[in-house]
Amino acid sequence: MDVSRGYSLGVKAVLRVAAAAGLALGLTGCAADAATGGSVAGKRTLVVGVKADQPGLGLADSGARVFSGFEVDLGGEIGKRVGASDVRFAAVTSGNREALLNTHKVDLVLASYSITAERSTKVTFAGPYYVAHQDIMVRTGERRIRDVRGLAGRRMCEASGSVSTSRVVRGLGVDATLVREPSYSACVGRLLDGSLDAVSTGDLVLAGFAAQNGGKVRILNRPFTEEPYGVGLRKGDVDGCEAVNKAITRLYQDGTAPRLLRKWFGASGLTNLVDTVPEFQGCS
Repeated sequence: MDVSRGYSLGVKAVLRVAAAAGLALGLTGCAADAATGGSVAGKRTLVVGVKADQPGLGLADSGARVFSGFEVDLGGEIGKRVGASDVRFAAVTSGNREALLNTHKVDLVLASYSITAERSTKVTFAGPYYVAHQDIMVRTGERRIRDVRGLAGRRMCEASGSVSTSRVVRGLGVDATLVREPSYSACVGRLLDGSLDAVSTGDLVLAGFAAQNGGKVRILNRPFTEEPYGVGLRKGDVDGCEAVNKAITRLYQDGTAPRLLRKWFGASGLTNLVDTVPEFQGCS
């Protein structure tokens, strides 16, 4: 297996992605065994949940064995720095992140996981490791939509398990026509074939898809909310949360996190890439 395509520092990806895109992706074999109870602080083996269908953040290769992206690289670095000698990766979706954490199928989740009050009742969040800004992606030739208010009456994707759409419709009162899809990869497919007018979510998610589909889509670069991306841990793992926060701080201080951000998103057309350590929200 060519590990250089994923995380190259001795990290193993051991899972297969389920065949149906957007369905809950289970864990099997030694990966399921690895994610046992107890704090992530000091564990020798950690299973990190990442997306399998978000280019730039977390993407599985065609053989569904190696994961690559910013969150994969960052998750591997965090795992090493909290004491793990063996970091493995598992596919998660927006709809099953809490369940896989709290049933001990994964130990950490880095999967464009916005920190919200509701989610914080179910998991403990470290970080954020990045504060994304919600933005909008349209087809390159689209000129009617210039900002979030331009989404009124337009067909906008609603990805299952995501909170981004509610920020537009309920938070800002923009009367967009919602089209439900299981994942953001499905949303982008519908955008490309003309079934949708726009996709709106965190700018890092959009940047990955923009880089993958260069020339076909563009980011408006008109951010309107913040999306703090946190590392999800099992509820109550305060020791693990504090260890992860220390690791994130070091990753920014030694230049690793900024380098990884430039590696994955530097050519995406995103203009407000932030490379300073975010303000943590506390472990609880």
